[in-house]
Amino acid sequence: MFDIKGKVAIVTGSTKGIGLAIAWQYARSGAKVVISSRKADVCEAVAKEITDAGFEAISVPCHIGEREQLVRLVDATMEKWGRIDILVCNAASNPVYGPMPGLPESAWDKIMDNNVKSNYILVNSLVAPIMEKQGSGAVILISSVAALRASEMLAFYSISKAAEAHLTKNLAVAWGPKGVRVNAILPGLVKTDFAKELWTDPDRLERVENKVPLRRIGEPDDIAGCAHFLASDAAAFMTGHLLVADGGDTI
Repeated sequence: MFDIKGKVAIVTGSTKGIGLAIAWQYARSGAKVVISSRKADVCEAVAKEITDAGFEAISVPCHIGEREQLVRLVDATMEKWGRIDILVCNAASNPVYGPMPGLPESAWDKIMDNNVKSNYILVNSLVAPIMEKQGSGAVILISSVAALRASEMLAFYSISKAAEAHLTKNLAVAWGPKGVRVNAILPGLVKTDFAKELWTDPDRLERVENKVPLRRIGEPDDIAGCAHFLASDAAAFMTGHLLVADGGDTI
């Protein structure tokens, strides 16, 4: 039920952090993986590491905020392997940190475009129609537990992640009858560069770890395991689900 050997998987934002861990998990499990992020040289380096290890991967650089680049990402995948079985929308941005009253409107536009609109386009307009023709497919959006509660210092980001979570449910309703499953993972604090501000302060880290029932923050591989599950037939009866992986923080 957990076998994903031979599946073709696109993972956006897959050159570091959670995306990289997911890409490696899929590759080690026999999937063919598309490595994608903004910088071509970094994408190529990661793809080479994976292929040098004996697995299958290609590199397709993509800025998720540019529609034409999303189209190129999908076209390059189809040209290489002729199908898309798994799509993980992991790439995201958060250019601002601070109280909401002082945040610029331009930051709102960038965050909403990158974290919500890009995923809508990639799933609804580009990949789900391909999966429909195949008769199956699994889409996974990487949201956040920030979607579940307000944030004093990450307001725009939390709003975008709440929108992304609801996008997941609406995509599941729209594409479920066509054989496409759409789920989301809501990670808690994970040890990545993206969340560095939140875990590099020893005092703050200690407070967080003391609050979380598992008494630690997450590692990228913790989320990769969830992504493997949702991509596999083990989750064949799950769609529109928001899978929280936070060590128990939100309870």
